[in-house]
Amino acid sequence: MLDVGSNSVRLVVYGLQGRAIWTGYNEKVLAGLGREVAVTRKLAPDGVQDAISTLRRFAILMETLPLSERHIVATAAVREAADGADFCDRVAAETGLHVRVLSGEEEARYAALGVIAGNPLAEGVVADLGGSSLELVPVSAGRSGAGVTLPLGPFAMETVKGDPDPAIDERLDAATGLKAETLHAVGGAWRSLALLNMRQREHGLEIVHQYEMSAGEVEEIAGLLSRLSRPSLEKLARTNKARALTLPHAARVLSRLCKKLGARTVSFSAYGLREGLLLEAMAPEVRGRDPLLEGCRALGDRDSLERGLDRVITAWLSPAIAPLKPWFSAERDSVMLKAGAALADVGSRLHPDHRANVAFEQVLRAPVAGLAHAERAFLASAIHARYGGHGEPEAALVSRLLGDEGLERARIHGLGLRLASDLSARSAELLSMTRLGVEGGDLVLRASCSAADLLRGDKVRKRLSALAQALALEPRMEVEPK
Repeated sequence: MLDVGSNSVRLVVYGLQGRAIWTGYNEKVLAGLGREVAVTRKLAPDGVQDAISTLRRFAILMETLPLSERHIVATAAVREAADGADFCDRVAAETGLHVRVLSGEEEARYAALGVIAGNPLAEGVVADLGGSSLELVPVSAGRSGAGVTLPLGPFAMETVKGDPDPAIDERLDAATGLKAETLHAVGGAWRSLALLNMRQREHGLEIVHQYEMSAGEVEEIAGLLSRLSRPSLEKLARTNKARALTLPHAARVLSRLCKKLGARTVSFSAYGLREGLLLEAMAPEVRGRDPLLEGCRALGDRDSLERGLDRVITAWLSPAIAPLKPWFSAERDSVMLKAGAALADVGSRLHPDHRANVAFEQVLRAPVAGLAHAERAFLASAIHARYGGHGEPEAALVSRLLGDEGLERARIHGLGLRLASDLSARSAELLSMTRLGVEGGDLVLRASCSAADLLRGDKVRKRLSALAQALALEPRMEVEPK
C-alpha cells in the first residue's frame, strides 16, 4: 500500500490472515507536498523532489517484495493542486508507478471503512485529518454514510491570520446535519495528540487504537498547546518537528469539531484510509468476520497443537461462565470468552518460569483490532491466570481499567482456560469427552465412562478446585454411567 498524502509519503506492507490485518513493514517520509497548495495552488517544489526520491526507493521495494496486490493512491494535495496531474505523470515516467488520485468522497469513504476495519462496532462520525483536508463520514452498524471533505488541514489553513477559531467554525458549517456522541479520530496529528494525553495522564498503555478522551479533555489540551512556544511544543510532543508543529492546529480543529457535532467522546483509530482500501478488497464473506476473533486466533494458532480447539473450549466453558452476571455486557462477555479461548495457547512456547508474565504483555499490547483498552487488560489478565501467574503485572494500570471485580472476572476466565487445557492436554477430542456445569452450589466436572481416567491425578483436581473457589462453588467430579 503506497499512500501519497499531503504531508507524508508512506509505504505499508500488510499481511492478511482472514479478517486480521498485520503490518509487516512501514516506512514514511514527511515530504510536505501540500504545504503551498493553499497559497500557490501548486505542490511544493522541494516536496515534489522529496516525494519522487522516496517513490523511486519504494518502487524498488514493491517490485522485489512478494506482494499479491498493490494499491497506490494520492489524496487531497495531489487532487487539488493545479500541477497534480503533472506530478502523477512524472511519477509514472520515473518510477513506473501509476497513482490513483482519490476524490474527496472516496477519501472520506475509505477513512470510514478503515475505522470499521479496526472496530466494527464503531458508531458516530469518522473524522480524518490530513495535511490539507478533513473528511467527515457517519458510521453505524458496520456501514458508512455520505461524507464531506473540508479544507481544514494545517496546510489549508496557512492563509488564515489571527485567531483561527472563527475560520475553523466557518468551514465546519458545511458539515450540516452531522451529529454524534462519539468522534472516531483518524490521522497522524491526532494520534500524536492521543499519545501526548496518555503521557500526561500516565495512562501506562501507549496504544492509540480505541483510546478515548472526553471532549473536555480535548478542549483543555487544545488550550495548553496554543499557549506553548515552539521549543516547548517540540519538547512536550516527543515527536518529529514537522508533526509537533501541527499539534496546536489539530487540537483546535478537534475541539471545535466536538462542539459542532455535540460529541462527548473522541475515540482514536490506528486504522484509516489504507485499511479501508484493504477492507473493500476483501471477499464479502471475509469482510463480515470479527477482526478481534480473527486476530486472536491468528496469534493463538501459531502455538496451538490443534487448530479449532478454541471453539471446543468456548462451548465447554460456557455452562460454567453463563450464570455469572454480565460484566461488559452479555454479548461482549461472550466475545471475550471466545477471544480468551483463542489465545489459550499463546504462551505455550515460552519459558515456563516467565510464561505467565510474558504472555500477559503479549496479549495486552497485541496488534489486534476491535479491542478497547479495558478489554485488553481483561484478556491479558485472563491469560496470566491461565498460565498460573502470581501477583498482577502492571497492577496499577489493570486496576484502573478493570477494578477489583473486573480483575476477578478475568481471573475466572483464565482459571477456566487452565482447567480445560490441563484436563485435555489441549486435545479437542479428549475435552469433548467431558462436561462442565453448575448444579446448585456445585461446579461439576463429568467424564464419559470411557474417559473416566481423565479425572485422575492431582493436577485436574487442583485446577477444578481453583475455578470452583473463584466461582464460590464446591468442586465435584463424576463419571457418567454407561
